[in-house]
Amino acid sequence: MVQDTFTIKYPPVSAGTEKTDILFYESEDLPQLLSFLVPNDGRGRILVTDSTIISLPLMSQVANFFLVSTEQPVPPLSVFRNGMHTLVVLGAGESYKTIENVLFIVKTALESELQRGSIFVGIGGGVICDMTAFASSIFKRGAGLELVPTTLLAMVDAAVGGKTGCDFENYKNMIGTFYPASRLHVFGDFLQSLPESEYRSGLAETLKTALLYAPKLFHILQTQKEDVMERTPELIRQIIRRCVIAKASIVEKDLTETGLRMQLNLGHTFAHALETCAGLGAIPHGDAVAWGIGRAMELSLNLNLCDQEYRAEVEEVLESYGWCTTAYHPVLEGKIPPDEAGDALLSAMKKDKKNSSPAIRCILQREINSTVIQEVPEAAIRSVLES
Repeated sequence: MVQDTFTIKYPPVSAGTEKTDILFYESEDLPQLLSFLVPNDGRGRILVTDSTIISLPLMSQVANFFLVSTEQPVPPLSVFRNGMHTLVVLGAGESYKTIENVLFIVKTALESELQRGSIFVGIGGGVICDMTAFASSIFKRGAGLELVPTTLLAMVDAAVGGKTGCDFENYKNMIGTFYPASRLHVFGDFLQSLPESEYRSGLAETLKTALLYAPKLFHILQTQKEDVMERTPELIRQIIRRCVIAKASIVEKDLTETGLRMQLNLGHTFAHALETCAGLGAIPHGDAVAWGIGRAMELSLNLNLCDQEYRAEVEEVLESYGWCTTAYHPVLEGKIPPDEAGDALLSAMKKDKKNSSPAIRCILQREINSTVIQEVPEAAIRSVLES
């Protein structure tokens, strides 16, 4: 029998930084942004990007600083140095979001003799931002971190709020930490060179935020599709700011996702299961999220949470942007037959990191800006996964 006990009480979990400053840049501010990336402030920096981003004209000054030739594709796992600063170029895409590449960043930082006071800078989409932040959080128990999101998805969601991580065993973001950046540098001009598939991927996360917290943003997506798809700079800046402000207000209240922040997973339990079943990287994350939002709306309707009118309104927007709204997603064709898809997706959903019990937790809605978090019986979920 225990004779004595002693308790250590801890303060709230350290996030690595007291705050995140979000800096929004205009086109003429590019020199200022680049001066932030490799400043002469006596602190070593490791910049992490991918082979696609480093070849962009907007990155020419960074490439030149590190004497990187972009006439030919830069091979993955390339390392360049200039004084106390280091540049790591990884491969582009979800298939590179591995623990091995996270550890490569850590190994390079160690070889570059960086310290806890050094800065990790992720320049890229959600994959690069997540991995760089994860590497920063585990390097010597936490180094400095700044992020430069280059995709719409990263600007409106992935880079905001401190979630870090990598995929593992074909499961999305199964390893990670909560570790916010001290600064986010948002430069919307990166979006003008973004492939349409990646741009639409970010729009899906924008739609998610609109449904959760921003009716005016939902109205923009409904009524200004042409301007949205043409990437009108002023409109895009407005969309990004609305999303960042909405997400920031939630993250401030619940950094480590113990309650309110779970709402931000609208569509994601379905989406991550689809990505797992299709093979990570087979479908853009946002396309999977859009499909997941459709499934969540169908489930909300079946559970009598929302009415037919609201479900139809959301489905109309999904279809207008070209996202799949059918129970069986075409990305599964040739991989999982329609009559087996329900079982496969349910199995993947049970392994989702957001579940705190064997039951499957879903984010559902009554109407716009009215969200429900609840565990749902498998039979009800299966009903919206089978054609």
